[in-house]
Amino acid sequence: MTKKASTIMIQGTASAVGKSIIVTALCRIFKQDGYKVAPFKSQNIALNSFVTEGGGEIGRAQAVQAEAAGITATVKMNPILLKPTSNSGCQVVLLGRVDRNIAAQDYTNYAPALLKTVTGSLEKLRAEYEIVVIEGAGSTAEINLKDREIVNMRIAKASDSPVLLVGDIDKGGVFASLVGTLELLDRDEQRYVKGMIINKFRGDVSLLKPAIDFTEKRTGLPLLGVVPYFQNIRIAQEDSVYLDEREKNNASGGLNVTVIRLPHISNYDDFDPLEEECTVSYIRQRFEMGNPHLIIIPGTKSTINDLQYLRQSGLADLIMEKAAAGTPIVGICGGYQMLGRKILDPQRVESDRAEVEGLGLLDIVTEFADEKSTRQVKAIVTSDTGLLAGAKGQAVSGYEIHMGQSQTGEQTPAFRIIETPQGKTDYADGVLNKQGTVLGTYMHGLFNNDDFRQFFLNNLRRHWGLHENKSGARTDRDREYDKLADVVRQNLDMKKIYRIMEAGV
Repeated sequence: MTKKASTIMIQGTASAVGKSIIVTALCRIFKQDGYKVAPFKSQNIALNSFVTEGGGEIGRAQAVQAEAAGITATVKMNPILLKPTSNSGCQVVLLGRVDRNIAAQDYTNYAPALLKTVTGSLEKLRAEYEIVVIEGAGSTAEINLKDREIVNMRIAKASDSPVLLVGDIDKGGVFASLVGTLELLDRDEQRYVKGMIINKFRGDVSLLKPAIDFTEKRTGLPLLGVVPYFQNIRIAQEDSVYLDEREKNNASGGLNVTVIRLPHISNYDDFDPLEEECTVSYIRQRFEMGNPHLIIIPGTKSTINDLQYLRQSGLADLIMEKAAAGTPIVGICGGYQMLGRKILDPQRVESDRAEVEGLGLLDIVTEFADEKSTRQVKAIVTSDTGLLAGAKGQAVSGYEIHMGQSQTGEQTPAFRIIETPQGKTDYADGVLNKQGTVLGTYMHGLFNNDDFRQFFLNNLRRHWGLHENKSGARTDRDREYDKLADVVRQNLDMKKIYRIMEAGV
C-alpha cells in the first residue's frame, strides 16, 4: 500500500496575516531538504488567478507555491476558486472551470456539497507527494461560518493534519488574536493546533519574551518562531490587501508607471517585474495621477462596472486627456476591452446593459459570451512601432483569462499566438494604435518576459527623451524563493515543525 503524504496545515487568526507566504516558504524549505512537496488550498477567494497547463484556473497563490516547490501547478491544488463579482456575489470556479455565478448567501448553502470534491483532490495529492502543505482561509475562528466551512478545521479533521496558527503582529494585538482564536475553537478543534507563528515583526524579538512566555503558558502551545517583516523579496502576492501595505518602489531608470486600481482589479502581479526598473504607483482617484510616463489599465473581474467607475471618478476623462497629449497607455485583458470603442453584452454576462461605450483609444469592439477563455500561450510580437519598436518577431509567453472576444478589423495585431500546451495554433492578440502609444492585449504575464520588457521600457524611455538602460533587470524567481526560505528557516524552529508532522494529531 502506498504511504500517504505527511501534511502540515497553516491557519490564521485573520485574513492577510501571511498564511500564503508562510506556505510558500515551507514549500521551498521542504524542497530544499529533498522532499517532493505540494501546496493545497481547498477554497480560495481571489481575483488574482493563474491558468494551468491544462487550461484550468486556480488561485495565483497556489501557482506561486507550486513554483516554489519546483512542481507544475494543477487544479487539484486549489479545487475551488471564488472570484468576487460584487460585494455579495461571486463566480465559482470548480476544478479549474466556471461552475456558476452565485450570491454569497447561497454559496454558504452550496459549499458543503463540494466537500467531496475538495477531499478527493487532497487525497490525490497525498498519493503523489511526500508532503502536502495545506493553507486555510481567513480566520479559523469564524464561528458564524463554522458549520458550513470547507477550508479550515473541517479540512484539518478530514486530513488528520496538525495545524500551525499564524498571527500578524504588524497590525497590533497579535497575542490577543492568538489566545482569542484558540479560545473560540471547540475542544476537539483545539487539539489539532500544535504550534503558533508570529508574522511581520519589526524590531528586537527579545522584547517579546514576556508576552511569548505568557501566551505559551496560557495556551499550552509552543511559539515556533517570529518571522520578520520584509519588503525586499519579490514574491507574487494574491490578496489586494498587499496593495494597501506596499510602498512605492523607487527603482532606478527614471520611469514612473501608474496602474489604475480598479474596484475589481485582478492579476496585478502582472506589473511586479516593472518595479525592478520603475516607480510603480497604484491609484484610485483623479488627483493621484500626476504626470506618469505610462498609464496601465489592468485586468478586472467586472469590466463594465469598472469602466463605469472610471467615468464616475473622472479618471476616464483624464486618461483620454493624457493619451491625447502623448502619454502611452497599456490595457491588459479587461483594461484592453475598456480601451476599445464598444463593449457588447447581449447575454448580460457582466451587467444588465447590452452595450456600453469604451474609451475609444483603440479601434476594437468586444462582445462578451458565457464561455471563459483560459489558456497558457506562446506568441510572437507582430508590431514594430512605438512601444513595440524593434521587438517584432520576438517570442513571448503568458496566459489568458477572459470572458469575451475583441474584433480588431483589418488592423495589424500587436501579437500572434502560435502555441498553447495543447499544440500549435495561430490567432491574433491585441492592438497597437497607429501612433504606437496605446497598446492592448489579453496576455497576462507579458512583463515577465525579460527581453520584451527591456525593449518595451527602452522604447518608453526614448519616447520621453530619457537614457536607455542597455542591460535591463532580469527576474530570477528561484533566487527570490531561496531568499524567502532563508528568512523563514532562520526564524522558525524547523526541527519542531518536522517533529509535529511526524507525530501527527
